[in-house]
Amino acid sequence: MSHQLTPPSGETLHYQLERRQRRTIGLKVTAGGLIVHAPKRISQSDLDNILLLKLGWIRKKLDALTKAPLPSLQWQEGEYLWLHGTSIQLSIQHHVRSKNASYSQGQLKLAMPNPLDANTVSRKVIQWYKKEALADFTRRLEIFSAKLGVATPVLFLSNARTRWGSCNSRKEVRLNWRLLQAPPHIINYVICHELAHLKQMNHSAQFWAVVASIYPEYKHAEKELKAWSPKLHVM
Repeated sequence: MSHQLTPPSGETLHYQLERRQRRTIGLKVTAGGLIVHAPKRISQSDLDNILLLKLGWIRKKLDALTKAPLPSLQWQEGEYLWLHGTSIQLSIQHHVRSKNASYSQGQLKLAMPNPLDANTVSRKVIQWYKKEALADFTRRLEIFSAKLGVATPVLFLSNARTRWGSCNSRKEVRLNWRLLQAPPHIINYVICHELAHLKQMNHSAQFWAVVASIYPEYKHAEKELKAWSPKLHVM
């Protein structure tokens, strides 16, 4: 389960919490971020206090990972993926007929004749992400367009490797499907950023004022997006 902790320094720490039958707290820093294994009976406040004490060590480990290239995805049973900022697991089962991917209870499930066919697994997973991204982004775009007081622009998915979104003079918005992996507030920020271009086709002070009018926490989200970017581009 995805959790976050905001220490006095103000920089939010995101982590995955797994409660188990154990006596001690285990910390594991992976390419996907911090994973905390905690006893089932420990309170959230006690857990947060312990994480604050270990914050220096955690930051050091996380910083070291950001400087190293992230490992490529292994398109196989048990691989971990990201969805809305939460770690989910890839489940691939053998079936005589190939089935489309489906998501349930923290697992993205596939069924296919050859579960070891990495190319087919990759294609099916990315196909699912694109379909879900289109539905998810469309809903958010409608909400924030209404908040800004503009007509909902036409939405296209992007596969760009250098930008998360764009907006042109024809009032078309393009959003990178990989954003579906990011926490919802980061997706919201990118959408609000592109919508603001409908009123200011630049990055002037007036533009950022428009962004702030519909997403006041944009500076924090922009900073988090930079930290998330390497993980999002693994897929």
